[in-house]
Amino acid sequence: MKKSLIIFSVLLSLFSFAQNEKHVKWLTEFKKTGDKEGEVLIKAEIEKGWHTYSQKPSDGPIPTVFKFKINPGFELIGQTEESAAKEEFDKTFDTKVYVFDEHAEFKQKIKLNASQFEIPITIEYMVCNDAMCIMEGPVNVSVQVK
Repeated sequence: MKKSLIIFSVLLSLFSFAQNEKHVKWLTEFKKTGDKEGEVLIKAEIEKGWHTYSQKPSDGPIPTVFKFKINPGFELIGQTEESAAKEEFDKTFDTKVYVFDEHAEFKQKIKLNASQFEIPITIEYMVCNDAMCIMEGPVNVSVQVK
């Protein structure tokens, strides 16, 4: 019994550690594209052996979602665009999915109503490898507009 309790404790600790480890690093930047327009660039650096999913909804995994905290300094123009995702059939979800390996880029066009402000962004996403899937989000990032 004591041995089983020790093994269970070790496995629980390893599982908890794996949940806290992030497999995607998110980077943001702002690029002005005109007098009153710009782009918020969001880049994902994905750990080797892991992948994350496109914003395209499917019957399988949870898609990547960006939530921009709106403020008077800007307005969103259109939907968030993404770099080309790889299409593949996922046996786990038994459906076609769109994935990003190693890196992904997302762009959101905005209309500028002020010259300086911060845009908080919440990112919700799932990351998977060959053995498991983890909901690493929500992750909060921000971008400075200057």
